[in-house]
Amino acid sequence: MSEAEINPDIAEVGARLERTNELLQRMLAEVAKTPSTHAIFVDAGYVYAAAGLLVAGTEDRRSFDLDAEGLIEAFIDKARTIFADSRLLRVYWYDGARRRIHTPEQQCIAELPDVKVRLGNLNANNQQKGVDSLIRTDLESLARHRAISDAALVGGDEDLVSAVEAAQGYGARVHLWGIEAADGRNQAEPLLWEVDSQRIFDLAFWQPYVTRRPVTTYESEGDPPPSREQVRFIGAQIAASWLVGRGRVAMAELLPGHPYLPGPVDQDLLIEAEKLLQRSLRGHAGLRRALRDGFWQHLEAQF
Repeated sequence: MSEAEINPDIAEVGARLERTNELLQRMLAEVAKTPSTHAIFVDAGYVYAAAGLLVAGTEDRRSFDLDAEGLIEAFIDKARTIFADSRLLRVYWYDGARRRIHTPEQQCIAELPDVKVRLGNLNANNQQKGVDSLIRTDLESLARHRAISDAALVGGDEDLVSAVEAAQGYGARVHLWGIEAADGRNQAEPLLWEVDSQRIFDLAFWQPYVTRRPVTTYESEGDPPPSREQVRFIGAQIAASWLVGRGRVAMAELLPGHPYLPGPVDQDLLIEAEKLLQRSLRGHAGLRRALRDGFWQHLEAQF
């Protein structure tokens, strides 16, 4: 008499094990046929600052144009070469915008195929807020759901370390792409330590996509300069406009720094005033002080 006849439960268990093994073999066969998938995560703030400095000699976005569409296509081509047996999920483009409202340039990028634009906020100092957390959320979520096997991360901020660790914890490999630095490094060392691989794109790679804008000049030869009162009024006018556009909270953040304005804000004020006056204020220290006085006078009257 066989063992199965002696104990029918053993036969049932054996049959279940055989069915389980068959299912596992089918699953492994399906996994083997499923192609790897990669995604590209671009910190636009890092790209503008590092590429602008490398090619145009400045981090100020207003001083150069970036061919984002051409650059994204170049990233996709690079990924296609590096991850030869993998397919692209999409490109994630992370940038900042006031009240998270797309600028015309960001709208054009969002309309590109296979591109998803994610927006953090911009504070009164034109600093991005919330971008790193968006990158972490997407990286972690895609890795956790096995939507990607490889992530190409274009960035350099140390705050991205947690995003890298989160994705790696779910089995994804993270590859850091960077921009050649004229001097030293533009990527945090802790980030370099955590990633699975590193790749730097040199000046020749970036030159086709970054173009320096011509310097704007105003005709002023022979014309008398504006009066201090005119410039003071322009400063107050700009403050009123910014209060509406940037919000009371963002503008109130400037008050503790009185009588000094953060560099980016002061530069924005100067550029806006020159547009309204159609006159350069460079080299007119007294008029620039009057501009700031008018700006502060209006701002303090509102708070």
